[in-house]
Amino acid sequence: MDGMSGPHVIRGSVSLPEAELVWRFSRSSGPGGQHVNTTDTAVELRFDLARTEALPEVWKRRALEWLAGRLTDGVVTVRASERRSQWRNREAATVRLTALLAEATAPPPKPRRPTRIPRGINERRLRQKKQRSETKRGRSPKNWD
Repeated sequence: MDGMSGPHVIRGSVSLPEAELVWRFSRSSGPGGQHVNTTDTAVELRFDLARTEALPEVWKRRALEWLAGRLTDGVVTVRASERRSQWRNREAATVRLTALLAEATAPPPKPRRPTRIPRGINERRLRQKKQRSETKRGRSPKNWD
């Protein structure tokens, strides 16, 4: 467990403190081997987003708004059970949580400024449509007198 206690960087110099992460282990329903029924390899990682002091206030507000549907009493939960070892599942859960928080705390994208279509492009499009229409009308049997 020594390697896991390193800083879990979200973005820049902001990282998740190990003390605020709550781990829970259970038996995985995924692949296993001889010890599948005796080892707790599934990992559930919980982080109390509403009460943390690790994130800047602006990021925290942004994340609470972005993850509102995923939160339970201000706590975000991530599960991992794809791997056979608890260690790898812990790493996967940590990566997922940091990626989720990085996305949730990112600044909103700049609003899109609608661009105007240049008049020449629109006129050329209409001219081509008219020409195509004339071509097709010329193929009509009623003009074959």
